[in-house]
Amino acid sequence: MSYKNLQDFISLLEKEGELKRISAEVDPYLEITEITDRVSKKHGPALLFENVKGSDYPVLINAFGSYRRMAMALGTDSIDSKAAELDDLIEWGFSQLRKIDIPGFFPKLKWARLFLPHKVSKAPCQQVVEHNPDLSRLPVLTCWPDDGGPFLTLPLVITRDPDTGVQNMGMYRLQVFDEKTTGMHWHLHKDGAHFYQKYKQRGVRMPVAVALGDDPAVTYAATAPLPEGISEFFFAGYLRGRPVETVKCITCDLEVPANAEFILEGYVDPSEPLRREGPFGDHTGYYSLSDDYPVFHVTCITHRKNPVYPATIVGQPPMEDCYIAKATERLFLPLLKRMLPEIVDMNLPLEGVFHNCAIISIKKRYPGHVQKVCSALWGLGQMMYTKMIIVVDHDVDVQNLSTVMWKVFNNIDASRDLILSKGPLDTLDHASPTPRFGTRLGIDATKKGPLDGHDREWPDDIKMSEDVMQKVTARWKEFGLE
Repeated sequence: MSYKNLQDFISLLEKEGELKRISAEVDPYLEITEITDRVSKKHGPALLFENVKGSDYPVLINAFGSYRRMAMALGTDSIDSKAAELDDLIEWGFSQLRKIDIPGFFPKLKWARLFLPHKVSKAPCQQVVEHNPDLSRLPVLTCWPDDGGPFLTLPLVITRDPDTGVQNMGMYRLQVFDEKTTGMHWHLHKDGAHFYQKYKQRGVRMPVAVALGDDPAVTYAATAPLPEGISEFFFAGYLRGRPVETVKCITCDLEVPANAEFILEGYVDPSEPLRREGPFGDHTGYYSLSDDYPVFHVTCITHRKNPVYPATIVGQPPMEDCYIAKATERLFLPLLKRMLPEIVDMNLPLEGVFHNCAIISIKKRYPGHVQKVCSALWGLGQMMYTKMIIVVDHDVDVQNLSTVMWKVFNNIDASRDLILSKGPLDTLDHASPTPRFGTRLGIDATKKGPLDGHDREWPDDIKMSEDVMQKVTARWKEFGLE
């Protein structure tokens, strides 16, 4: 299932009892955050604030804030079923690769063309054109007391590689400086920052556009850790089952989602001095520190006639972003298992907020197998940021944190089973002695034997015999313990 636009998704949320309209006046300065934080911590509904102080536009927030709503956003009944669909597709692809030469494979994927972006000449996102843009009219949230200012928290930032002409869409927060400029918080390792360096070497302005709100599959795609060269619009087209419609910007040479609520058009000038941005109450649950970033100049704002402003808040988990992370965990596990077939399952716990912890179960076969898996994971795209990887045996349920911690607390010898690896860390990490670089930890919580240098007998887990379990189950009602 796909949605025409964000408001189509809002209609379904309301029909399914997953949305609460709030007509009372609310302040985008801290008050919306406090309301939403209380609701999200109680696993409450999406919220549509219809009367926002200082703005004519309603605010949608917490739209992804449950497993059910995250599945609805992807047009499916459960994230696992969408992952199974993707797994089937990957299996078919690998089966074809075994039969044909790789260079000839991808042109033969005619079905893939069904999901390529479809360009249109007229678009709902350009129903209203403001050539004299004023960001102060938007209900941009100041989320936490020590934030450096108001931030756009759910922006789809669209840039273009000047070498290849290929577009990228990422999600980078934007601190509003004044009515026409924001910060551009793209991290050093992100595609946007990579393209920025290319424009800087060329000495030319970098066109940038920011979309706010669309079919939620498009918003999710901007957060997805896609392999380099895979278009976020293409991935969104696959998720929604039909192409993303795009339209050319009015003042810059970029294609943007045609059904977005708002489009901010503009540029970043690499010759311009960087500007101090932050702090910001981030998804780690801590304030990310102030730093210097490029400035985004808004030259034009276009929008629907009656747009809805999408937002999110982040902070101490669980919050809305945690469910986005869990969708990524499930959707990208099939691809991860193709690259590392020993992997059985993965859990990115909510408390790890994306990059701080990954729990992996594997079928261990040889000495050093856990070290090999950790090293491989740290070499894969955004997995390089993972501060801690816990590896357990294949029969351990990685989704059960109590069971995992039982294995960690009992199965490790610190001198043998702790793996230290220096490498890149997420920009938001505040614990490393230097920014964006530090030491990552692997924990081998698997069973050990002679091949692991463990000459002592390893005890079995305590388990009841199967016949007794069945006998007690059959008699359970007799005990009156229901």
